[in-house]
Amino acid sequence: MVNLTYSQNHQLPTAEELPSSDETPVDNQLQNDIPNLLLSLLASIWAGRDDWYFGVDMAIYYNPNEPAIVPDGFLALGVKHDTGERGRLSYVLWEERNIMPIFTLEVISEKYNSEYEDKLADYEALGILYYAIYNPLSGRKGRFKNRARLEVYRLTSGKYELLAIENNRVWLPEIGLGLGYEKGEHIGWNREWLYWYDESGSRYLTAEERAVKAEIMATQQSLIANQERLAKQQAEQKAQRLAEMLKAMGVDVDQI
Repeated sequence: MVNLTYSQNHQLPTAEELPSSDETPVDNQLQNDIPNLLLSLLASIWAGRDDWYFGVDMAIYYNPNEPAIVPDGFLALGVKHDTGERGRLSYVLWEERNIMPIFTLEVISEKYNSEYEDKLADYEALGILYYAIYNPLSGRKGRFKNRARLEVYRLTSGKYELLAIENNRVWLPEIGLGLGYEKGEHIGWNREWLYWYDESGSRYLTAEERAVKAEIMATQQSLIANQERLAKQQAEQKAQRLAEMLKAMGVDVDQI
C-alpha cells in the first residue's frame, strides 16, 4: 500500500497546476470507446446518484512527488459526480479527501504497455480494490492469444487475486454491479463490448438499445389497442346482425 501522507511544509499543487493526462495517445480506438461506453451506462444506471465518478484516460495523482498514473478508465465512489461547469481536469487524491478509485480498467494495447505486469503492480501498490484487463487480442496470433478475454483482480490482504469469470461476467459486490462482455452494437459498430450487469446477470442496455426497446413496446401496445378496438367493432357488428335477424323473425329484441 502506498503511503498517502504528504508533507505539510509546502503547498500541494492543484488540478489546474497539474497535467490532465500523460499526453500519450492511445494506439487503438477501443481504449477510448470501451471506457466511454461503461461511463455512459453508469450515467443511466446511477442517474439519481451524485457520489461517483468515472474517468476516461485521465491522470490520477496520488502523491505530489510522483508522476500520475493514467488508466484507460477508473471508477471512484464516495466523491462528487457533479463538480461544476468545468468538471475535473484530473483526479487529484488530496482534493478528493484521499478517496482512492475502487476500480481501474486497462484495454490491452496493440503496442504492449505492460498491463499484466507493471500496471498490475502499480494498482496493487496503490490499494485499488479491482483491476480489470480486457484483451481484444485474445485468441488471435501474438503473445496474448492464450490470455483470457477478461481478467478481473481483487485486492485481498494487499495482493491481487484473479477472480473467476462465469458466463463471461463477474459480480463486484462493493460496486453493486457485474462486469462482463458480449457482442452488441454501439456507435454503429457491431462487435464485442464490455458492459455492466445487475446481480441477476441481466445486462444494462445502452441508450440506443433502450430507445429501440421503447419503440418496440410502443408499437406492441398500439397493435394490442388496435386489436382490441377491432375485436370490439366485430362484436358490435355481430350483435347488430343478430338483432336484425331476430326482428325479421318477429322477435322484439327490446324485450329480451
